[in-house]
Amino acid sequence: MTRRTLGGVCVTAALLAGAALRGEAADVVEILLRGHYFMAPATVQFTVAVEPDAANRLLRIEADGDELFRASELTLNGAREKRLHNFEFRNLPAGAYALRAAVLDSNYHVRGMDSHKLIVTGSGQR
Repeated sequence: MTRRTLGGVCVTAALLAGAALRGEAADVVEILLRGHYFMAPATVQFTVAVEPDAANRLLRIEADGDELFRASELTLNGAREKRLHNFEFRNLPAGAYALRAAVLDSNYHVRGMDSHKLIVTGSGQR
């Protein structure tokens, strides 16, 4: 086997391993965001899908920007919890934000996480 072929096999294996890890996290929690660009002051509405599981105890959501950080937590009822949860962050000022959702177990270990980037532009008047 040549070095080039061996290198290609290693890169492919690493990519497949990374895809498997992301797939496991996506199986636990997923952010469903309609749009990535909003006008300030923005109201960002989104849904978080959480796969029901007995170990799920807490859903934490965050909007993390340069000038503003907002977070909220929702207690989950394990396997009996509903799958879809709707959230809204209001009056976000202009800037770039990381929108994150994490599902934690009873020991506050992260079971899964998802994130999206969003941009709030300009200074729209309401």
